[in-house]
Amino acid sequence: MKLTFATVALAAIFLAGCSPKENAVMPAPTAMTAEAMGRYCGMNVMEHDGPKGQVIMRQTEEVIWFSSARDTVAFTMLPEEPRDIAAIYVSDMSKAPSWEKPGAENWVDARKAHYVIESSRVGGMGMAEAVPFSVEQDASAFAEKNGGRVVGFKDIPENYILGSQVPPSDGQVPEPHGAGGHHHG
Repeated sequence: MKLTFATVALAAIFLAGCSPKENAVMPAPTAMTAEAMGRYCGMNVMEHDGPKGQVIMRQTEEVIWFSSARDTVAFTMLPEEPRDIAAIYVSDMSKAPSWEKPGAENWVDARKAHYVIESSRVGGMGMAEAVPFSVEQDASAFAEKNGGRVVGFKDIPENYILGSQVPPSDGQVPEPHGAGGHHHG
């Protein structure tokens, strides 16, 4: 009888392993190489300054690269993008050698990172960036030096990521609403 119980228990464990789970083991991040092309810009991600991102798909284990952490977060917000995401990683700026070279292998789980938004630093495509850090104190120090505020992944405002705001450090002054004038016919 003990053998039967053990067999049933073992079978239950194996069957449980087949069901999809949110807490399944996440695939490890992939090292960034010269072949990594940005999903939205079609350019080599290594050619851009600032933090990068990668999304690993569940079914295909395909790695989708992004030239900025902001684009990585945008991918998770856009309704037309696939939802079968196994893992989301962004450059860990707590471990980055520099802004220009964030590192090919230092990644942090995007959902656990601390982000500085609304800072004066711009990302890889010259847009406002959500700068990710694994250590909250590093994010706070960055915000103190560069402006902005620290938020978690779920607290990044959708309009900050998907909006077309002008980055504060590029010197451009956005046109006021209605700058085109009114046409009187």
